Amino acid sequence: MPPTTYNIQRTSTLQMSKTCLKCGKAIDEVVDDPAAEKYPACATCWKEWTTYAVMVMNEMRLDMSLPEHRKALRKYERAFFGLEKGVGEIEKKPDNPESHQGHHH
Repeated sequence: MPPTTYNIQRTSTLQMSKTCLKCGKAIDEVVDDPAAEKYPACATCWKEWTTYAVMVMNEMRLDMSLPEHRKALRKYERAFFGLEKGVGEIEKKPDNPESHQGHHH
């Protein structure tokens, strides 16, 4: 069976030429994850989010079978893609400029 329908879908997605919410680049690659369709996200940023999401889930001990926990993760997801403000960062990266406030210069 020739994958014609897939090619047609891919073309129509490309013509829309969405830009990634996170990095602002044009999305030229379709992310093979139905969840990724919620936000215009490039494959790189989506992969970054899925890695970060696992960290959030572990750090906050989220149980994805509980609706309130799924809601909490969704807040982080929206904040990650810049759609929601005021969600604290759970990770303390040494290369994060904000975390250098109390440190010696």
